[in-house]
Amino acid sequence: MYRLIAALGRSTLGILHYTGGVAVLAAETLAAVFVSPVRWRLAMRQVLELGVRSQPVVIITGAFTGAVFAAQIFFQFHTLGMESATGALVGKAMCRELGPVLTGLMLAGRVGASMSAEIGTMKVTEQIDALRALAVHPVDYLVVPRALAMILSVPLLAGECVFFGIAASYYVGVHVLDIQGAYYLENLLNWMRPKDVAMTLIKGGVFSLLIIFVSCYEGLNAREGAVGVGRATTESVVNGSLAILISNFFLTLFLNILFPVGSW
Repeated sequence: MYRLIAALGRSTLGILHYTGGVAVLAAETLAAVFVSPVRWRLAMRQVLELGVRSQPVVIITGAFTGAVFAAQIFFQFHTLGMESATGALVGKAMCRELGPVLTGLMLAGRVGASMSAEIGTMKVTEQIDALRALAVHPVDYLVVPRALAMILSVPLLAGECVFFGIAASYYVGVHVLDIQGAYYLENLLNWMRPKDVAMTLIKGGVFSLLIIFVSCYEGLNAREGAVGVGRATTESVVNGSLAILISNFFLTLFLNILFPVGSW
């Protein structure tokens, strides 16, 4: 019993220490944005690397998710004669949950791993110490451009995921499952609201911050050479994905209170 309590205590302290470290990095990044000059050229380069080049993954993920979701809804609702409601359900689900969450998880794997590996390699090869010797703060040079790029890119990528998911669901529903296209679009437009799009963008913005700070924290704290870089990369993907899934629950509760049923 004592060992169990001790293990739980160590785990709790470890989680608190990790969360505190990420929060400190986030505070340093926010301060650097307003205090230090922003390196916009580096930020735009990161937009190309982290945002533009992530489009194929996001598009494929959104399209096949929307297609599969449309097929599943049709098979369940067909027996009730409600197959025309497929569009409305797919639109709601893609905007509120599937689009931003799946985009965040895919980017945590692609972008988060890349950032933590790159920064971790710089850490273990003492390139970050060289930056400090040249009077360049690592947060200003490494974290801020990536944070700005992610904040600009992830909400747009989440919206792109939603768009292609709905488009693929329309194609499958109308051209494969023989749903009447007019009814499909009518239900979709009647039930979709601007607040659904707002939830996509808000969740995308929050998930972008989680990915960037978790990944950069792991990279900046990498140790023990190549083994440490590999461990930091793995931890960034796992912890970033868990942070997205956990925060999504609280975001869903908060946003549904902020945007109640019947509002815009």
